[in-house]
Amino acid sequence: MSTFTPLSGSAAPKPARAAAVRRSASVAALAALALAATACSSSGGDPLGGGSSSSAAGGAPTSAAAGTSAAAAPGGTVVVGSANFPENVLLGSIYAQALRAKGVKVEEKFNIGSREVLYGQLQSGSLSVLPEYNGALLAYLGGKSADPTAAAVNAELTKTLPASLGILESSPAEDKDTLSISQESADKFGLKTIADLAAKAGEFTIGGPPEFKSRQEQPLKDVYGLTFKEWKSTGETTANAVKDGSIQVGNVFSTDPKITQLKLVPLADPKNLFGAQNVTPLVNKAKVDATATGALNAVSAKLDTAGLLALMKKVAVDKEDPSAVAKDWLKSSGLS
Repeated sequence: MSTFTPLSGSAAPKPARAAAVRRSASVAALAALALAATACSSSGGDPLGGGSSSSAAGGAPTSAAAGTSAAAAPGGTVVVGSANFPENVLLGSIYAQALRAKGVKVEEKFNIGSREVLYGQLQSGSLSVLPEYNGALLAYLGGKSADPTAAAVNAELTKTLPASLGILESSPAEDKDTLSISQESADKFGLKTIADLAAKAGEFTIGGPPEFKSRQEQPLKDVYGLTFKEWKSTGETTANAVKDGSIQVGNVFSTDPKITQLKLVPLADPKNLFGAQNVTPLVNKAKVDATATGALNAVSAKLDTAGLLALMKKVAVDKEDPSAVAKDWLKSSGLS
């Protein structure tokens, strides 16, 4: 969702993807609270590792950010940063190479650290662009959306971000909570959505990170009417536990390569319980022009969850270089 007019040239394209599903305000508000408590990543935590920010509404950066901020780049250079986990480095490399393909001068500063540090550097202008996750960013800033769809979350982000920062088009790609099952269970019981679990939940054991039960047991009852036979804390072994049958349903994140490796089936979430977590460029408005904005929006238009999952398998499982993976994807997508 483009939220500002670039310094020169035409405005960024209008959103190409509208939110598809809405539900009642009371249920949606509950899901939004769950979203604020549960930010996702392939490793089971906040994608950018942050809690609440003292500078959420645009004040001075936190002490961590102020203490580690790098010097601003030379004029005209777009500095692309990333957090210190593989998916964000990959996304940063995609952004950087897409910008270079359009003739933009780029500097890369990857593996910097958590959201607290990154956000402060973006505010100061030391960084120009970050790959972010819209729902997690909104929660970090202390904002809430009664409607957990991407359009509503982005509208709240627009209101919450300081005037110096903005979001561009969100991609369909999401790194978010899923309830995943084995292919065998999907075939045997005809399960395609979380709603389909209603007939079997009483016979199924569900697992996830230690905090998953306290955060999601009530929302799953309220939104989908699900009461499971048993809840287990399975942590990093959740995907494997689904595969070996020790649990039947697991809280696995949508870009976790184990989904592909173990042939798991993420169930569709038609009521948007888990809310939006779309990969979204966060920018310092003074540091990007119309050319840069267009290049980043073009990436968002092409990147979806299945594609990001496939890229992450190459990086995390096949151990390919993120820069090379990014280069190949940009070429195959017609962006380089």
